[in-house]
Amino acid sequence: MPQNDRIENGQNDMARAAFEKLDKLKAWMREKGRVAIAFSGGVDSALLLKAACDALQGEKNPGSTDNAESNTESENCVGKGNSGNVSLAEDADAVRDKVLAITADSRVFPGRERTEAEEFCQSLGCRQIIFRFEEMAVPGFADNPPDRCYICKTALFTRMKEIAAENGMDVLAEGSNMDDLGDYRPGLRAIGELHIASPLRKAGLTKAEIRFLSKELGLPTWQKPSFACLASRFVYGETITEDKLAMVEQGEQLLFSLGFHQFRVRIHGTLARIELLPEEMDRLLTPELRTEIAEKFRSFGFSYVTLDLQGYRTGSMNEGLKSVKNTKIRKYQKIGAKYHQKSIYAGYDCFE
Repeated sequence: MPQNDRIENGQNDMARAAFEKLDKLKAWMREKGRVAIAFSGGVDSALLLKAACDALQGEKNPGSTDNAESNTESENCVGKGNSGNVSLAEDADAVRDKVLAITADSRVFPGRERTEAEEFCQSLGCRQIIFRFEEMAVPGFADNPPDRCYICKTALFTRMKEIAAENGMDVLAEGSNMDDLGDYRPGLRAIGELHIASPLRKAGLTKAEIRFLSKELGLPTWQKPSFACLASRFVYGETITEDKLAMVEQGEQLLFSLGFHQFRVRIHGTLARIELLPEEMDRLLTPELRTEIAEKFRSFGFSYVTLDLQGYRTGSMNEGLKSVKNTKIRKYQKIGAKYHQKSIYAGYDCFE
């Protein structure tokens, strides 16, 4: 068989497998009936929300904004213990909605992420509730221990479950995928303990397949850069403050405005460690741009501005954990090889 035919057949096999997984995902949605989606606006949760809308509300093309303006609601919520004032929609059509997007308005996510999340929900005609989440009020979060993500997600998803239940949803689903199982991810422990559904993982979808399907479905998120909350920019043990979160957000917003594609601004005290894709490093090092970035970073509050020669990579703050003699962490890192089994934490099933 000619090489080009083998490549084409391989691509067709990949596409066929991805669409079969998408069908499995939609079947899961129809089985559940009324689904709330923990929606951040990222690549994964966008496909999850699209699948839910297609399965439960009928096919709708992204870009249509019919009746979109009235679909977004807001609610003030502080930390874990505040029940807030989310009320069921009064009109009969909203009560019958089978899909609800729940989005946290939080200090650890830039404002542009919330805006993009709202626009996406409007394009689908999907009802969305945005609530204020104050992670700095969650005990232990600001101390930034290695299980910070577990602490935060426990509080966050507890509140999301309450909102989902108050609005008549049968299940709350989140958007982690198969690739998330290979790194140290303490947030998955919270997801398992709270019985949050992970249908992308249940369907066996990888990040590459999610991007492929998103492109095929015409979603604007298909090539959106990967993003994680701003707290992940801090080295474990360094206290997280609102001022330092603002420094990181301003730094990353500057890089975004300058046209860099995939990046992180890691913070070590008042030192900024910039991670870029290797192919974009030369551009940053041009004299004019290098000077502009250094000066503006100093105006944000950084004393030193550095470029990480290893380049952009996810979970770089976890690299320091590899030398930690902690059997729980080591055991957790092996979950990727046992994704089909139940969570190693307290027997909870992460995939239902």
